[in-house]
Amino acid sequence: MSRPAGNGRQGAAGKGGAKAAAGKGNAKAAARKKAPAERKQAPAGGQQFTRQNKESRPQRPAQKQERLQQAAQPPAQPPEGVVCGRNAVLELLKSGQAVNRVLLAEGNEPAFSAAVFKLCQERGVPCRKLPKQQLTRLAGPEHHGIVACAAAMEYASLESLLAAAEAAGEPPFLVMLDGVEDPQNLGAVIRSALVAGCHGLIIPRHRAAALNATVLRASAGAAAHLPVARVANLNQALAMLQEAGCWAVAADMDGEPMWQTDLRGPLVLVLGSEGAGVSPLLKRNCDRVAAIPMRSGLGSLNVSAAAAVLLYEALRQRMADGG
Repeated sequence: MSRPAGNGRQGAAGKGGAKAAAGKGNAKAAARKKAPAERKQAPAGGQQFTRQNKESRPQRPAQKQERLQQAAQPPAQPPEGVVCGRNAVLELLKSGQAVNRVLLAEGNEPAFSAAVFKLCQERGVPCRKLPKQQLTRLAGPEHHGIVACAAAMEYASLESLLAAAEAAGEPPFLVMLDGVEDPQNLGAVIRSALVAGCHGLIIPRHRAAALNATVLRASAGAAAHLPVARVANLNQALAMLQEAGCWAVAADMDGEPMWQTDLRGPLVLVLGSEGAGVSPLLKRNCDRVAAIPMRSGLGSLNVSAAAAVLLYEALRQRMADGG
């Protein structure tokens, strides 16, 4: 029997359809193979970002870029509570002040590192080594290979300064600073006062430098050993010390030569800033005024230099008197 003509036409059509489908399948496969290469060259959102047109990429806002640059730069000065420098950190550890941790830069001398680790172990202070770059990012470039993260320094009371002199069996020997705002000067005065044998230092609460890491470093660690009292009113504090038997001597150019001034016995040496000097009321409340003779035409010495000269004149008189 012969097959119906219609079936034959359908069969022919079926074969043609199969060939067409196969052709379409091959075309799709070829397109898929070509797609990755085409996608590499296709623009993204109408803009093709390549090395040639990198300048056309959207830029960060100028303020945000500036903040990022500032964050990447190390601080010019150590932040509050960060103490740098070998002497400053070692004296801080020896003083008994609260220290949260100590960081040593890799590459320090083995003997120095061992001494720091031993001191930290005795105090129970965590200590670890870090790359030098990390210390620089934390404290700035002048860390000298060691950084301490310390708690805020504590102030003493006027009564405790007098008690320290009594415990030492010596007449009180104190320094009062009026309006000294530079922490470097404050640190230098503290260092001179400590080595001259002072029992403490008094500063005002306002318009004056406060105890901080910069002062500690400027004093080479002396600020961790010399008690410092911070008072609301210098005149009231001076009156209290005078009632306790102290004599107050102000440093000023219109005073008598310092070697003609009696600086023995219970003494409060009062110094002002280089520009303004001792304030008029505080100067009037002092018992005497002493001057540092100068042969040149300069108006005055820096307060830290003047303090050192007067402190050692006082020490000379006390040692000559057997004190």
